[in-house]
Amino acid sequence: MNPVTQGSGKDGHLGDLVVLGIVTVSDRASQGTYEDEGGPAICGFFEEAIKSPWTAHYRCVPDERDAVEQALIELTDEVGCHVVVTTGGTGPAARDITPEATEAVCDRMMPGFGEQMRAISLAFVPTAILSRQVGGLRGASLLFNLPGRPKAIRETIDEIWKAVPYCVDLMGGPYMDMDEAICDAFRPKSARRLP
Repeated sequence: MNPVTQGSGKDGHLGDLVVLGIVTVSDRASQGTYEDEGGPAICGFFEEAIKSPWTAHYRCVPDERDAVEQALIELTDEVGCHVVVTTGGTGPAARDITPEATEAVCDRMMPGFGEQMRAISLAFVPTAILSRQVGGLRGASLLFNLPGRPKAIRETIDEIWKAVPYCVDLMGGPYMDMDEAICDAFRPKSARRLP
């Protein structure tokens, strides 16, 4: 996956440029011994679902707390990502430190993200209760953790993203126009742009 990927926006979009971050947390993928599948799955969702023009900045880091924290800080504070999503490192294994790294860099936590993602995954596998995914805010950026497998990523992000555009609105970010056939994002009528 390229370090920076761009979507030019779909015809008739009402949105503004959205800057996104993707962080894959994996020892093997960061060493090149395993091809990352999670990052491309997230990028695939962006390509299908977001009608606004967008740019995604990609990082692949080892399961090291400092490395994850540094990537999240860089993408929020330096690159200026409106949303940063991670994949991998959210289970109970000793090296699964993504939630702790996310919490460490966030100013405020958004518990509903972790709660909803586990609820979504429980419809598919009973081991969803082993996930420790979290979501939170750093400055004007929303951060949250996704599962590591492409199938689980799409099951989760397709649902959870319905709340993301309005969250970005409330944080003073760009208006993110979505393809309703893929992700019917919710906004109150007063917050919607009309064609």
